[in-house]
Formats: sequence, structure tokens, C-alpha cells
Amino acid sequence: MIQPITSNDGAAAVGILLCLVLVGSSLAARRVPLGPAIRMVVAWVAIFGGVALLFAWRPDLADLGRRALVAADPASGTVSGGTLRVRLAADGHYWVRGTVDGAPVRFLIDSGATTTALSARTVEAAKLKRTGGLPIYLRTANGDVAAERVRVTELVVGPITQRGLPAVTATAFGDLDVLGMNFLSGLKRWGVEEGVLVLTP
Repeated sequence: MIQPITSNDGAAAVGILLCLVLVGSSLAARRVPLGPAIRMVVAWVAIFGGVALLFAWRPDLADLGRRALVAADPASGTVSGGTLRVRLAADGHYWVRGTVDGAPVRFLIDSGATTTALSARTVEAAKLKRTGGLPIYLRTANGDVAAERVRVTELVVGPITQRGLPAVTATAFGDLDVLGMNFLSGLKRWGVEEGVLVLTP
């Protein structure tokens, strides 16, 4: 939606008019023939008019840029009113970008996973410490996996921050990082609306 003209827009218009007056005065002082003078004035009007339009439409252009970014990378998500919205990716899953103790991570959001699971690479990048104790066995699509417990100091996804989140890690996870139900249950609300995953902290 195009924004109404504000005092800033009016000031910009006055500035453009002053610039055009200066250009016209300069042409008159040099006694440029009428034909070339008109062409030069038209060219300057087009330039200043284009700048004015960009200035007036800057909120719409910024929104268009955000939409293009989300279309190219659904995992970037969009934030509105403190709520994160994630579009379904081409592979039929919901992916979202975040950080684990400052380390950038691309997560698969899986409501079928009980616990958040981190790859060995993410554990190393975030410098997470394993809590020790006996391994826990997880049932995955590839069979049972022995995993170790870790604790995330701070996990951030868009406007969502969770601290002290328990997680598990195993080399069998490969490079996959998963946000499970222990993350989702910490939200005020989550669900799918018209194919878009909505996460409210």
C-alpha cells in the first residue's frame, strides 16, 4: 500500500523544484537554444521525478524486497507482530534459520520429534558441552540411534529466544539439525495456517 504524502515528501518535492529552477537558470544564462534546452529540462525532470518516486515508494520497495527474499529462501521466514511465519519449502518440509549459542543453524521443524536434535557440526560450532551420563536411544527412520545429551544456553529463531533448552546429538544425524516438540511446546502458540507455519513466542 502506498503511504500518504508526509512533510518529508513535501520537502523533497520542494527540493526537486529548486533544483529544476537552478537547471533552468543555468541554461538561460548560457543561452542554450530552445530545442536542446527543452530536451535537457525533460531529462532532468525524468531524473528528479524518478528519485521522487523511489523516495515516496520506499516502504513498498522494502516490502517487495522482503517478499523476494522469502520466496528465494523460505527458511528466512517473515516476522509480523512478534510472530514468525515460515513457508513450506519445495521439499514439503518447514525449514527456518536461527542460531545456537551464536552459531548459525538451518533447522528442520519436526513436530514428530520429541527432542531438539543437533548435528555434531553444530555442537562443535556452538562449543556446546555434552552433559555426560549414559547415552539415550532414539528411534529414527534409519533405526535406533545412540545419542548424547547437550544443553543449549541460548537458541534464537526470529523473534523467539529459548534458554537452557535440552537437546541431543549424534554423528548419525549427519548435518541435520531438528527443532522438536520440546522447542515447540515452549511457544505460546504454534500451528499451520493455509500452508504457513505460525510460531508465536
